[in-house]
Amino acid sequence: MQDWVRTQVRLGQRAARPVVLLGLAGTGAAIVQAWCAASVLALALGLPTGLPTGAAMPATPWAALLGFAGLALVRAGLGFAAEDAAFAAGAAGRRRLRSAAMAQLLQAPAPALRNIHSGELTATLTDRIEAMDGLFARWVPAARSAVLAPAMVLAVVAWAEPGGALVLALAGLAVPLGMALAGIGAGAASRGQFQAMARLQSRFLDRVRGIATLIAYNAAEREATALAAAADELRWRTMRVLRVAFLSGSVLDLAMAGSLAVLAVRYGTGWAGGSADLRIFVLLLVPEFFAPLRGFALAYQDRLHATGAAEALAALPALPATPPARPVRNIATQGVSVVFEDVCLIWDAARGKALDGVSFRLPAGQTLVLAGPSGAGKSSVLEILLGFAQPDSGRVTLNGMDITELVPASLARLTAWVGQNPILFAGSMRDNIRFARPEASDAEVARAARLAQVEAFAAELPAGLDTLVGEGGYGLSGGQAQRVAVARAFLKDAPLLLLDEPTAHLDPVTEADLIDSLRRLAAGRTVIVASHAAAAHQFAGQRLHLRAGQVDMTRGVA
Repeated sequence: MQDWVRTQVRLGQRAARPVVLLGLAGTGAAIVQAWCAASVLALALGLPTGLPTGAAMPATPWAALLGFAGLALVRAGLGFAAEDAAFAAGAAGRRRLRSAAMAQLLQAPAPALRNIHSGELTATLTDRIEAMDGLFARWVPAARSAVLAPAMVLAVVAWAEPGGALVLALAGLAVPLGMALAGIGAGAASRGQFQAMARLQSRFLDRVRGIATLIAYNAAEREATALAAAADELRWRTMRVLRVAFLSGSVLDLAMAGSLAVLAVRYGTGWAGGSADLRIFVLLLVPEFFAPLRGFALAYQDRLHATGAAEALAALPALPATPPARPVRNIATQGVSVVFEDVCLIWDAARGKALDGVSFRLPAGQTLVLAGPSGAGKSSVLEILLGFAQPDSGRVTLNGMDITELVPASLARLTAWVGQNPILFAGSMRDNIRFARPEASDAEVARAARLAQVEAFAAELPAGLDTLVGEGGYGLSGGQAQRVAVARAFLKDAPLLLLDEPTAHLDPVTEADLIDSLRRLAAGRTVIVASHAAAAHQFAGQRLHLRAGQVDMTRGVA
């Protein structure tokens, strides 16, 4: 995990370079401003002044006062520009991380995500990536500035009063040591906070999904109490992170106060030589010496916070190696043949094999009906053909080519899928149908809608196919949403058609109409239907009976 964080720091250095340069310019302006303030104070108090060479300061303070005011405006402008550049660096880092994380999740094989809760994935893509903002916006530039800016101030102090430079150097070295000691506890506290947050999000998501069941079993109050306990744990862990962060800041305050006290004693007792204005100048530079270290201390908490967030990001499945593209020959004219050879698939080792030695051969252009009770393994067969899972053993081939050797884009072009719960997005029905083939013309979309009998009910709507539907098909009945999904399959015109309980939860009349559309869709294609409904037997072709992940040898393939 530390290696992953170091890699992110290295990738963020280029974007943080303007922040560092602006910060150094601000430090330079602060040094000159401190010199102007020292000269004004020395003249106002009537103290003897002079450079180390003996040259006297000007007798009038107006030039120094104007310089002080002008440099204050310059520092304000530089600070604003640095904040803007830091925001840009943080946004660039988060954008790069989010793009990489989405690519990893979208291209990861399903087995790699089996044991990751959807709530945890959501927290990773939102909260944990947002928590990395401080790493790119503050920590990366602060780590550079904490070395360069104090060195600049220390060089000027050494020119003015070498003993004062020694005091500042010793105090500055004590700061990282104290921060490191406090950081050990801060890192552990930050990781605990993220774990508590992930547990709360996962629990809340599960309870919202099952709210109807909780109410039916009168368990809502009990679960509300449990959620309150999880929220209280998150509050406690968050306060612990803040407590450790304040402890780290105290180390810096003690170092600065100690150095000021030592310098004040040196100059008050006459241990150090030099003119009064130089002594005041050195004292005024003490806060400027510690200012970059203070920024580093604050950013150190950001790094520890980011380290806690990085645990989930570093654990995301790595991008799979891209296999060489192997074109599928003559798919458009000859169709797709499917062969399963002794295929085994394990979703969860504790639950046993989802598929156990399944074998069958389906020639191109023919239909296979997968029959069997729920949990028999029918959907697992389709998951493999869709590329969402890879067999733990055995072999699956399409037209003689191993399915694991096909690039995902090639496999996606071969297959069309209609499930029992169609996924519709907020937008028009036309856009939802065109989702299968974005480059399709309006005429092709209209033809697909006609073949799927979408036009039959769309004609009764004010905007026809341009009628807007909500997320998840809100505004459409189950049968209407299913017809939109069938229209997608017509539009895609893929040679391999996968149907997973396509008529589930439909009334007999709607089921009969949908089966009629699906039979027209299946003409000339290789079709695999997974269903235990009697209506599925209207598809002519082979029948493979599954039970507990195995081919039912008492019935076999008919």
